[in-house]
Amino acid sequence: MSEPAIVFLVDDDESVRIALLRLLKSAGYRARAFATAQALLAEQPPDDAPVVVLTDMRMPGIDGIELAEKLSAYPVPPPIVFLSAHGDVPASVKAMKDGAVDFLEKPVQEEDLFDALERAVTRSREESLRRRGLADLTENFAKLTPRERQVFALVISGLINKEVAWELGISEKTIKVHRARVVEKMGARSLPDLVRMAGRLGLPSERPAETTGARAG
Repeated sequence: MSEPAIVFLVDDDESVRIALLRLLKSAGYRARAFATAQALLAEQPPDDAPVVVLTDMRMPGIDGIELAEKLSAYPVPPPIVFLSAHGDVPASVKAMKDGAVDFLEKPVQEEDLFDALERAVTRSREESLRRRGLADLTENFAKLTPRERQVFALVISGLINKEVAWELGISEKTIKVHRARVVEKMGARSLPDLVRMAGRLGLPSERPAETTGARAG
């Protein structure tokens, strides 16, 4: 079961904070309210649940746009939903570029707010899954021996077992063993799966230069 999303609410108007906090909690969100952007930035971002920031656009000190810029530097920037009583079109365009999912004008309708939050939560969950999957791939790749990494690189470059064996100067039977271990350790289902994994890891798909001449050894 997925962890309930956390909504960090930032608004300098206390009455707005109280009303929105009550609304968010009634809808099942875990919500926390902050009077300033500085207070939110002092928080340690949780890593156990999707996080969304719901913030006012214009606030004293650090405003919503500056807050978005600072949050964009986080390792995992949270999606942002902006609220504003001001129809500031240039600001809203800037906000969207800085990671905002939606820009809503006050007073916001409940349906519009929840729709925007759900889009933001979906983005946060997808990014969390993507990063978790990449971390698993990186961990699996680290388990490969140097020889298995050579075989991995040559296989995804399009070489068949016989060609890989010739490149590395070892038997085709040994290549088959290494290849099977690569597939098992990486958790791949097929060659295209290995190629996709290599792409996510940022590995080159062409033949690695360091293997050239290995056949002479």
